Amino acid sequence: MFTIGDFARHGRVSVRMLRHYDATGLLRPAHVDPATGYRHYTAAQLARLNRVIALKELGFTLQQVQEILDGKVTAEELRAMLRLRQAELEAAMAAAAARLTQVEARLRSIESEGQMPADDVVLKSLPSVRLAELTAVAPDFNTIGPIIQPLYEELFRRLEAAGIAPCGPGVAYYEDASDGGVLIHAGVEVSAPLGEEAGLRIVDLPAVEQAATVIHRGSMETVLPTVQTLGRWIDANGYRSAGYPREINLECPGNHDEWVTELQEPVHRA
Repeated sequence: MFTIGDFARHGRVSVRMLRHYDATGLLRPAHVDPATGYRHYTAAQLARLNRVIALKELGFTLQQVQEILDGKVTAEELRAMLRLRQAELEAAMAAAAARLTQVEARLRSIESEGQMPADDVVLKSLPSVRLAELTAVAPDFNTIGPIIQPLYEELFRRLEAAGIAPCGPGVAYYEDASDGGVLIHAGVEVSAPLGEEAGLRIVDLPAVEQAATVIHRGSMETVLPTVQTLGRWIDANGYRSAGYPREINLECPGNHDEWVTELQEPVHRA
């Protein structure tokens, strides 16, 4: 048998944790000396300890761990619990990766302060364009990515079901939502009558007399430095922004790092 200290060392846990598991009934010692109260464990109990730690690290509460180990949870229920936890962990990892990308973009923007490649910005007029679109609201610009991508997937699914073929690039544009969030318009150029069609809105995006435009190369998660380059150019050249930039999807291969997107920000003279 192991003393509680030896068992803790072999299990890579603390003595305090083993005492807590004993108090809650999760992992009782194999033997307690009636005279000294010293706890002793067997090597076979390492298997239960390993399962306790593994289930805890998956996010289960101690009560859930005890129910699982004591057979109060069926195999099907356990599979469902594990699938749910897997989905939660994958979502958390995706959110963390998105935050990391945003931080990297913010750092690149800070590093590029004072550098303004003016040749990259072109002033031009924008013609009216007819779009099929779906809309959704994001709490803020940092959460647009996970919302707009499924929105485009649904948009193209509905277009195919309605027999409407895109005739131009995808166009995303934004407005302030009434609740303080961002109203996302995920659209693609089509040739179809105005109105509602198969759950889609067919709208005309109006012409713009003047827009400052710039090409962004890479995923939209890294667009911040390009947006701020555009903003600095607008300010330095005596213009004022007249709305959020439109995003024209010029090239969208499977690798998002190879995307080519034109940002078109409506402007007027300051």
